[in-house]
Amino acid sequence: MTTGTAALPSHGRVHNLALVLQTLHSAGPMSRADLSRALGLTRVTVSDLVAELLERSHVVELGQSEKVRPGKPAILVDVNRRGLQIIGLDLAENSVLRGAVLDLDGNILHRTEIVTSHEKGEEVTQLVLDLVRKTIDAATAPLLGIGVGTPGIVDGDGQVLTAPNLEWSNVPLRELLESMTGLPTLVSNDADAAVLAEYTFGGGADDIILVKVGRGVGSGLMVNGQRARGVHSAAGEIGHVVVGTDGGSDCTCGKKGCLETWLSVPSLERGLAAAASSPAPDAAADQVLQTAGERLAVALAPIIGALDLAEVVLSGPTHLLDGSLRSSVEKTLTARMLPQRPPRIAIRLAQEPQDVVLRGTAVMVLWNQLGVA
Repeated sequence: MTTGTAALPSHGRVHNLALVLQTLHSAGPMSRADLSRALGLTRVTVSDLVAELLERSHVVELGQSEKVRPGKPAILVDVNRRGLQIIGLDLAENSVLRGAVLDLDGNILHRTEIVTSHEKGEEVTQLVLDLVRKTIDAATAPLLGIGVGTPGIVDGDGQVLTAPNLEWSNVPLRELLESMTGLPTLVSNDADAAVLAEYTFGGGADDIILVKVGRGVGSGLMVNGQRARGVHSAAGEIGHVVVGTDGGSDCTCGKKGCLETWLSVPSLERGLAAAASSPAPDAAADQVLQTAGERLAVALAPIIGALDLAEVVLSGPTHLLDGSLRSSVEKTLTARMLPQRPPRIAIRLAQEPQDVVLRGTAVMVLWNQLGVA
């Protein structure tokens, strides 16, 4: 669907219904006359579209406009922001599976969690199903659908092809959740969900890479305002790229020296714990974070150079990513890339990193069910 321009009736009613919803979602309450002018459609057409959306409960009437105009007072309509809700799941955090009930603006209304220890494979699958039931029970309005952000590679059918940290292989997660709940379900890589949230709610650039650091490491890419997927649904899967030729620790994927072995939360925590018992703990801890930043920059430099990106966004625990690690990323990228004035790329932390995946899953459902991008 082409966004931003109205279509003639013969070009598709679904397009115009989605465009009404998208306009209201971004601009806020409007009268039918204002919608007609904004979309370039006749008032009769807009009234017909709004009537259908009212019947579906996708929009609501809010009462008379306060604007003083000749004639009959206009009635404002808006997306049903509070009368519809979305279930979001974040399966990528270390030691916890997180769920939330969200409204249509991506605000979190209720949180749920299940703490994990060493569960893998089928055990994790059962915990996810339990989390969904628990989160749905907390909803207070009809549900549009379920969005899931998970580690690993996810195909277009919502099947997790591989997630080494969860020991998942070919898990039909979307099918499992839809069969259990009867709700439309979207499953995406957690970093892909996160970059959608940062782009939609966080003011991200059109050309951006978001690096998600949690149980593992992944990234989501927006190129010219479009999320990159790749031919194997694995665009941005940098966690299992070997960074350097000097070996490194064993990785869950079977290789040595993958980025995750330097940068994941468990890897950083192990390194910092070892540093704490060294003769100079502060210097040793700083070295752990600097080294992780260097390895990340080694992985990012060719991606940034090839795609000419505007931003790198780091998403994860702020106490680990801010400071020495972020500074190390900046320094190493500067040393490895063509210098420019001003610097060619901005490096920052994600807004609300704890909730970025959950809010990204809401974006997925909004697009799938309402056509709101």
